[in-house]
Amino acid sequence: MNAAKRRAIFERLKAANPNPSTELDYATPYQLLVAVVLSAQATDKGVNKATAELFRVAGTPQQMLALGEEGLKQYIRSIGLYQTKARHIMALTRLLIERHGGEVPGERAALEALPGVGRKTANVVLNTAFGHPVIAVDTHIFRIANRTGLARGKTPLSVERALSRLTPPEYRRHAHHWLILHGRYVCKARKPDCPRCILNDLCEWKEKHASPTPNP
Repeated sequence: MNAAKRRAIFERLKAANPNPSTELDYATPYQLLVAVVLSAQATDKGVNKATAELFRVAGTPQQMLALGEEGLKQYIRSIGLYQTKARHIMALTRLLIERHGGEVPGERAALEALPGVGRKTANVVLNTAFGHPVIAVDTHIFRIANRTGLARGKTPLSVERALSRLTPPEYRRHAHHWLILHGRYVCKARKPDCPRCILNDLCEWKEKHASPTPNP
């Protein structure tokens, strides 16, 4: 895919959604971090349902420690892998208090040193909470980048590096959310809605369906 086509993709995504954001509900960087940890192999809707109650009683690191691991489990039982996630959340919460005064750090190394926080989770927090122009590659973005030809790669890290290198600087801040939302609602894994896709004529996927009405 050439640079002009790649820029056109982001221009259209921006025009359709100028200020995209996560669909996870949160009020602080700590709540975002907890929600992102919970969202692994779970839907944002399911996480929001659980955290709506959880954050009322344990919305800060100190309150979470007071709640305890067993107490936390009672709020997140509906979420997959909840026992492992509860253990990680309690451990990362302790480290936040011990090492960072209860504040979520805005540096990748410090975030990835927390239990249950990998590169993707760190990127989401850095981008959403701190405004860093980084791109977290989840299954949606990995699929779209390869399917469209936007940035092909065999691993999430290779796709992340390609997107970071090839995305025009002015679009990097929101690229993560534009792509994930497009993958969630339009360029879906099993039944991509190509006729409704605003990127159809720019997409290089050989199996795409009929094009929509051309953009004016």
